[in-house]
Amino acid sequence: MDLLKNLIVLSLEQATVLPYLTYRLAHDGVQVIRLEHPVYGDPNRMIGENVLNEERMNSYFLCINAGKKALTLNLAVPEGREIFHRLIQELKIDVFATNQLPKNYKKLGIDYETLCALKPDIIWLGVTGFGPDSNEGAYDPILQARSGLMEMTGEPDGAPQVLGVPLPDMGTSEHAYGQLMKALYLREATGKGSCINLSMFESSLSWLTVPITFTASFHKKSTRRGNTHEFFCPVSVYKTSDGFVYLAVGNDRQWQSLVSQDLFKSLNKAEYEKNAGRIADVQHLNQLIEKITVKHRAEDLIQLFKSITLPASKINSLQDVVADPLVARRLLFSEDEKTGAKITLAPPPYLTPWIEDSGRQLSFPPRFGEHNEAFYGKHLGYDAKTLAEFKKRNII
Repeated sequence: MDLLKNLIVLSLEQATVLPYLTYRLAHDGVQVIRLEHPVYGDPNRMIGENVLNEERMNSYFLCINAGKKALTLNLAVPEGREIFHRLIQELKIDVFATNQLPKNYKKLGIDYETLCALKPDIIWLGVTGFGPDSNEGAYDPILQARSGLMEMTGEPDGAPQVLGVPLPDMGTSEHAYGQLMKALYLREATGKGSCINLSMFESSLSWLTVPITFTASFHKKSTRRGNTHEFFCPVSVYKTSDGFVYLAVGNDRQWQSLVSQDLFKSLNKAEYEKNAGRIADVQHLNQLIEKITVKHRAEDLIQLFKSITLPASKINSLQDVVADPLVARRLLFSEDEKTGAKITLAPPPYLTPWIEDSGRQLSFPPRFGEHNEAFYGKHLGYDAKTLAEFKKRNII
């Protein structure tokens, strides 16, 4: 059932943290309307290659904005705020979301108190870098640095590294998704709206479960460890004759399964029977394992590990990932009605009924202000002359 298809989300969004959240909501069939400044717009529209040969539709923007509508509106002027408030009331907006700095909330007329007065059951979500009392700007790598995520990433004797994906951005999006689902449940049960303030910094910290407890409670230093695991061995990346594999031995029984194979029987030593002994000699043991794996093909090793139920994987390139049969049947797609351009999109974490019913197809990422006429004209009743004047004055 498409339980969320009648919900409308209006999102004053840019960059990644909110666009990824509303992209996730679009997977549920939610009607998502993204709102942008009529002059500056979302900077991410200009990032990446100009694959469509038109302005503000660069490749980076296309990745997480399919399935949405797009409006432009200048909230810094009275006419823009009036139009915005009409949208809230006349479209019966269920959720308003923004990642503006808190100092701009009241100035732009987007604060919870103002919108709650217009629509008492509205769910209001504000995503900030460091909470609603801070106006400090925040980009994902800054949050990775300050939260300790970078301290936990990289080789032990190397410099701290950023993660390969923007976890503070996308992790906060997932936390926001959960908070919105709770707010929707609360509204269904009580009729009440909600005000949700979500900090990207706090979201980022929440992933550091073991490091923070070990540091604060047990005074044990936690830091980056490369591809190994602090508590289990062998768990690491090993060279093969044609690439790399990742092997994760999580207990002593699995270790015995490994060294019972002819290929690894030279490692069947008393000092390695228990995980503690293997951890104590982790660097040397990993070298011994790699002396064996480097002589064999990755696929042959994977088949061996699978035969004894050892968790292992080839280190796949992104081309390999897209071609994986488990991935291919969950990829999403979008086709531009204007140019015929087609894009392939990453799978959602869960194939929602709406996604399945749509054949895994989403509407193409919207052009800048693409739906101004439809919403401001059809829904709010502004005539063509008025809309042209609004555009001339950079109100829309």
